[in-house]
Amino acid sequence: MTRYVAFLRAVNVGKRRVAMAQLRDEVTALGFDDVVTYVNSGNVAFTTAAKAPGLEPAIEAKLAHAFGFEVPTFVRTLDHVARLVERRPFGDIDTAHTHMVVFLRKRATAELECAAEAMTNEVDELVADGVELHWLIRGSFMDSTLKAKDWRTLGDEPTTSRNTTMLAKLVDKLA
Repeated sequence: MTRYVAFLRAVNVGKRRVAMAQLRDEVTALGFDDVVTYVNSGNVAFTTAAKAPGLEPAIEAKLAHAFGFEVPTFVRTLDHVARLVERRPFGDIDTAHTHMVVFLRKRATAELECAAEAMTNEVDELVADGVELHWLIRGSFMDSTLKAKDWRTLGDEPTTSRNTTMLAKLVDKLA
């Protein structure tokens, strides 16, 4: 049995409302054990013997049926998330800055790595790292100079992002 965390894109934003109790019920109905949610922004942990490649499409299909809209889902093992929290691609950062992790569907290609790193500027810095991008914002999230159109340069695949502070709290809660 493996402990996983699913990060749902754009949940509880605009009209895309998902009650965490219903989310837990839907994920439990997939046959997963120990299902818990963390904060109201689409983070759900579960345990299963199922293998990772089939988890994202199974969760996405279940949630699309239950909620009536697509819910791009990014699944990582809890161990993987714990390693993300420990990574310091920018060294020790000032507490006034923000370190985000952008979850990708698959390992970044050389082309995507170059496109992401080309988005780096005086406020935002991006570093590709396998199936994630690390994103340093010098300031708060609202200080980022990157807009939706900038992210489209990375391609059509959906992404979702989480603050490493939240990820650390999630790992602590689940450990």
